[in-house]
Amino acid sequence: MARAKLKNSPSESNSHVKTVPPATTEDVRGVSPLLPARRMGSLGSDVGQRPHAEDFSMDSSFSQVQVEFYVNENTFKERLKLFFIKNQRSSLRIRLFNFSLKLLTCLLYIVRVLLDNPEEGIGCWECEKQNYTLFNQSTKINWSHIFWVDRKLPLWAVQVSIALISFLETMLLIYLSYKGNIWEQIFRISFILEMINTVPFIITIFWPPLRNLFIPVFLNCWLAKYALENMINDLHRAIQRTQSAMFNQVLILICTLLCLVFTGTCGIQHLERAGEKLSLFKSFYFCIVTFSTVGYGDVTPKIWPSQLLVVIMICVALVVLPLQFEELVYLWMERQKSGGNYSRHRAQTEKHVVLCVSSLKIDLLMDFLNEFYAHPRLQDYYVVILCPTEMDIQVRRVLQIPLWSQRVIYLQGSALKDQDLMRAKMDNGEACFILSSRNEVDRTAADHQTILRAWAVKDFAPNCPLYVQILKPENKFHVKFADHVVCEEECKYAMLALNCVCPATSTLITLLVHTSRGQEGQESPEQWQRMYGRCSGNEVYHIRMGDSKFFMEYEGKSFTYAAFHAHKKYGVCLIGIRREENKSILLNPGPRHIMAASDTCFYINITKEENSAFIFKQAEKQKKKGFAGRGTYDGPSRLPVHSIIASMVAMDLQNTECRPTNSSKLALPAENGSGNRRPSIAPVLELADTSSLLPCDLLSDQSEDEMTQSDEEGSAVVEYVKGYPPNSPYIGSSPTLCHLLPEKAPFCCLRLDKGCKHNSFEDAKAYGFKNKLIIVSAETAGNGLYNFIVPLRAYYRSRKELNPIVLLLDNKPEHHFLEAICCFPMVYYMEGTIDNLDSLLQCGIIYADNLVVVDKESTMSAEEDYMADAKTIVNVQTMFRLFPSLSIITELTHPSNMRFMQFRAKDSYSLALSKLEKKERENGSNLAFMFRLPFAAGRVFSISMLDTLLYQSFVKDYMITITRLLLGLDTTPGSGYLCAMKITEDDLWIRTYGRLFQKLCSSSAEIPIGIYRTESHMFATSEPHDIRAQSQISINVEDCEDTKDVKEHWGIKTGHHRNSCSSDQSEHPLLRRKSMQWARRLSRKGNKHSGKTAEWISQQRLSLYRRSERQELSELVKNRMKHLGLPTTGYEDVANLTASDVMNRVNLGYLQDEMNDHQNTLSYVLINPPPDTRLELNDIVYLIRSDPLAHVANDGHSRKSSCSNKLGPCNPETRDETQL
Repeated sequence: MARAKLKNSPSESNSHVKTVPPATTEDVRGVSPLLPARRMGSLGSDVGQRPHAEDFSMDSSFSQVQVEFYVNENTFKERLKLFFIKNQRSSLRIRLFNFSLKLLTCLLYIVRVLLDNPEEGIGCWECEKQNYTLFNQSTKINWSHIFWVDRKLPLWAVQVSIALISFLETMLLIYLSYKGNIWEQIFRISFILEMINTVPFIITIFWPPLRNLFIPVFLNCWLAKYALENMINDLHRAIQRTQSAMFNQVLILICTLLCLVFTGTCGIQHLERAGEKLSLFKSFYFCIVTFSTVGYGDVTPKIWPSQLLVVIMICVALVVLPLQFEELVYLWMERQKSGGNYSRHRAQTEKHVVLCVSSLKIDLLMDFLNEFYAHPRLQDYYVVILCPTEMDIQVRRVLQIPLWSQRVIYLQGSALKDQDLMRAKMDNGEACFILSSRNEVDRTAADHQTILRAWAVKDFAPNCPLYVQILKPENKFHVKFADHVVCEEECKYAMLALNCVCPATSTLITLLVHTSRGQEGQESPEQWQRMYGRCSGNEVYHIRMGDSKFFMEYEGKSFTYAAFHAHKKYGVCLIGIRREENKSILLNPGPRHIMAASDTCFYINITKEENSAFIFKQAEKQKKKGFAGRGTYDGPSRLPVHSIIASMVAMDLQNTECRPTNSSKLALPAENGSGNRRPSIAPVLELADTSSLLPCDLLSDQSEDEMTQSDEEGSAVVEYVKGYPPNSPYIGSSPTLCHLLPEKAPFCCLRLDKGCKHNSFEDAKAYGFKNKLIIVSAETAGNGLYNFIVPLRAYYRSRKELNPIVLLLDNKPEHHFLEAICCFPMVYYMEGTIDNLDSLLQCGIIYADNLVVVDKESTMSAEEDYMADAKTIVNVQTMFRLFPSLSIITELTHPSNMRFMQFRAKDSYSLALSKLEKKERENGSNLAFMFRLPFAAGRVFSISMLDTLLYQSFVKDYMITITRLLLGLDTTPGSGYLCAMKITEDDLWIRTYGRLFQKLCSSSAEIPIGIYRTESHMFATSEPHDIRAQSQISINVEDCEDTKDVKEHWGIKTGHHRNSCSSDQSEHPLLRRKSMQWARRLSRKGNKHSGKTAEWISQQRLSLYRRSERQELSELVKNRMKHLGLPTTGYEDVANLTASDVMNRVNLGYLQDEMNDHQNTLSYVLINPPPDTRLELNDIVYLIRSDPLAHVANDGHSRKSSCSNKLGPCNPETRDETQL
C-alpha cells in the first residue's frame, strides 16, 4: 500500500508544479525498505520541512545499503583454491594432469635406462668419461657408476620441463592448503618425494655439470598412486555417484603392488651397475620371484647397496601389504553383509524384481522363491532382496545353493534411501514386492513402515509396478496407488467366516493360489491321497475366447451352456468372464450372459490351454477298453489333459444311454430306481429360458420368509431389512448388501453375558437361538473383524440360516467398532479368553457349531521361532478334549505347527503322513503340508499360506480380484458368490459329478467347482512298516466273544436316534461290566492267542482309560456350569457321542469315535474333479451361484411367477439349498 501511494504521488510526476503536503509519520514508517535509493531521495526532499534532527534520524535509519556476500571468495587466493581444490570438475582435471605427468616421468626414466650405454664412459656433463669395463673386475664398489648416468640432452630438457611444472604446482598447492603449520606441509611424504624428483633437475639448469647426475625419478610412481587416489575421490564427487568401496580398495592394493615392484626393479637395476650388470628385465624377474616368496636364486644382487635395498623393500612390503589386505578383507566382509550392488549392465540386459522386507525369514524366502520360479516364463528373472537387517544364517545357507545363488541377490539396505534403491536398480525393475512383517508385536507400526516403503519406491521409480501387502484394513487406502494390494486381515477374517458355512474354504482357496502340477501323493497307495493330490493341481487360468479351443465353439451361447459343455468335453471348469469393454470380472454371470469372442474366460484346470495337448474321441474310443476297469486315479500317472479327456470320453459314452428328455421338472423323476433306465436330466439350454430358472428373487419373498418363521415360533419376530451397512469401521471397505436391523441396537444389548434395561438375558441359552452359534475368539476387536460378520450377513443368505455370532474378546471393543456392528442382527460380544472355561461356557460354547480361534497379535513373536503358536495349540487341544463335537477352526502363525493340532502321541497314521510330507518336500512340492489331516479338512489355517496370492498376481493379475469375489470381500453387480450344498440320500440318484454339473446348470444355473468329502478311515496305533500296510490294518470287534450284546445295544440306541447323542457313560453299567468281562476272558485265553490277546487287552485298557478320562472331563464341565447357574442339559447332548453319531456327523478331521479309538474321519477337498467321480453321501459341493439381483429390475415379476409355477411355495430351503 505504501508503494502504491508513493507511486501515485503527484511529486513523482509534477513535482515542479504542485506542492505536496508533508508526509505523516505513518507514511514514513510504511515505506518499504526494498524501495530504490532515488525513490528515498525524492521522499527526503518532500519531507525536508521537518526538523534536522528528525531528518537525520530518518536518513540514518531508512537509507538503503547494498550488501555484498561471499566477499572472502573474491580474493586471489580463494579463487585459486576454488579452481585447484574446491571445485570438483576443475580439481579432477588438475589431478588427471598431475597423474599423467607422473606416469610420463616414469616412462622417461625407462627410456633413459634403455638408452644408457656405460661402455661409452661415465662422468659429469662435459667431463672426461671413464670406461665402465675398467672397474668390472674390481671388488670395490665404484660409486661413480651409481652417481652418474648418461642422459641425452633432449631427454634432459623434457625431464627438466616436467620437473619445473611439478615443482610450481606443488608449491602452489602448499600455499593454498597452508593453515598455519608450515612443518606439517614440509614433512609430508608426498612433498619430500616431489622435492627429491624436481629440485635436482632445477639445479642442473644453473649448474650444467650436474646434468648427468642420477635422480631417482622412478619414485614418481608413488606420487602417481597418490594422484590416482585423489582423482578417484574427485571423480565420485563430480559425477555424484559412489562406486563400490571394494573397487577402490582393490585398485589401491594393485597400485601398491605395482609401485613396490617398479621401485624394486628400477632400484636394483641401477645399483647393480656398480656390481654385476643387470638388465631391466632381469631386475623385474628378480623382484617377482622375491615378492612371490619363490626365490629360485639364479639372479641375486652382488653388492651391499642393492642387497640393502632388497631388505628395505621386503620390510616395506611386510608392513604395507598386510594393512592393504586387512582393509580389503574388512570391506569384503562388509560387502557380504550388505550385498554389494546389482549391476547396471545386468539390469539393462536382464529382467529382475525387487523384494522389500523388514526382516527375512527362511520360510518367507522359500515360499516366495518356490512360487515365483514355479512359472516357466520367470526362470530367467533375477530376484533382488532389499532388507535392512543382516542376512540370517539359514538364509545365507540357502542362498549359497547353486540353484538360488545364480538368481538371488541379497542387498542390505533400506527402501527409504535412494542410494539403496539405486543399488537395487529399482528404476529398471519389472516389479517391486513390499511385504509387511507380520511377526511384529505392533502390527500398526509394521504397516506404517510398509506405507513409507511404498511411498519411497513410488517416488524413486514411479513406473515400477508395486505389489504391496498390508496387515490392517484401515491402512489400505494409503497405498491404493499400488498396482496390487493384499490386505491380510480382510482376507483372513472373510476366509474364516466362509469356513463356518462352506467347510474348508481356506483349504480350497489355498490350493487354488498355489502353483502345483498335481503330482503330490501320486505314489501313495491310498486312494484319497492320490485323488486329493491330483485335484490340488487345479489353478485358475485365463484365455481370450476367440483364441481358445476350449470355448471358441460356444460363441453366441449362454455362459451356463458353455460352462457345462466345456466341462463335459475337456474337463475344464469355466467360472467367470470379463467383457472387453468392461474391466470387471464376473463370476458365473448366469445363463443370460451370451458369450462373445472378445470375452476373457477364467477357468479352473490342471494346466492352461496353451500347455495342453488334444486327443480326439476317435483315438480315445480305442483306448477306452483298456482303461474301463480302472478307478479314477488307479492308473499310471499321465499328462493331466490326457487323463481328463479320457474320462470325458467315458462320460460321453455313458450319456448316450440316457439322452435328456424334454422334462423340465427339477424333482426326482418317477422312474427313478425302477427298471434299468437312468433318471433323465434336463438339457442345458443354449440361450436362457426365463421360466426354467430355479432361484427366486431374494428381495421379493421377504414376507413369506417372515411368515414362515412366525408360524414356527408362534411369536413376534424382529423384522430384518436388506441394505448397506451405514457405518464402515475403515476407509476402503467394499459395500455389501446385508441383512440389517431396522434400527441400530443399543450398545448395552450387544453384551451377551450382561443384561440391560432392554433385556435380561445373561447367557446364550436364555436367548433361545434357533441356529447354532458361531464363536470367534480374538484378542481385540480390530477393524478386520468387520469382514467376518459381513459375509455371514450377506443378502443372499437365507434369514433362517443366519447363525448368531458371538465375539469372545480379550479386551473391550472400542466405541467405533460397536457403532459398525450394532446394525447387524444377532451379533454379540463378550469379554473373556479361550483358556478360561467359565468364559467359554457363558458365551454358549455348548450351543455352538463352530469356534474360530484367531491368532493373537501379542503371541505372534516369540524368542524361539515357531513357539508363537504354543499357547493357541494347547488351548485348542483342551477345548477339543472338553467339547469333542465342536468344530474348531484355528489360525496359526506358522504353517509347520499344524502337525500339533489334535496331537496323539501313538498316532501312527499321523507319523506316516509326516513321512509323506517330508518325501513331498524333498521332491520339490510347494504344498508339502497339504496331506496333514487338519489342513486337508480345513480346520487349521495360516495367513502366510496366502502370501502366494500376491506373488501369483505378478503373472496372473486377476487372482486377487477373483479371490476377493469368492470370499465376498467385493460384490460386483452381476457377479456370483461362493456357497455350498450337501449331498443327501435323496440326491444319490445323480451318481456322478458330471451329471450333477448338468443338473445344476440346467435347473438353477449354478457352477460347481469342487467337492468337500468326508470318509471314515480305520487304522491301528501300532506303527506299520509303510502306509500301505497301515491302511490295511483294522480291528474287528465281532471276532471277540461276548461283544454281540454290546453291539446290539449300541445298534438299537443309534438306530432310533441317528443324529442324537447318548447319555452319560455312568448311566450304562452294562457297558462297563461287559468291558471288564472282555478283559478277564481275554486274560484267561492267553495260551491260545497270546499275541492277538495281548494286543486286544492293551486296546481295551486304553478304551477304559479314555472312557474314564471322558467321564472326568464331563463332570468337570457340568460342575462349572452348575456353579455359573447354567443348565447342564445342553452339555449332556454334546459331551458323549456314540460311534454311529460320529460316523453320520460331517465333522472335519477330529477323533470322534468313543467306542473304537482306531477310527477317524478323513476330510479333504477335490477341486474340479473329473466328471465320472462318484458322489458319496454327505459330500459337500462348492457352488458359484449367480447373482440373484442381476436381473431383478428387468424381469423380477416373471422370475417370481415362474418360481411359483414350477416349485410351488418358494421357501428358504429351496432358495439356499438346491433340491435335486
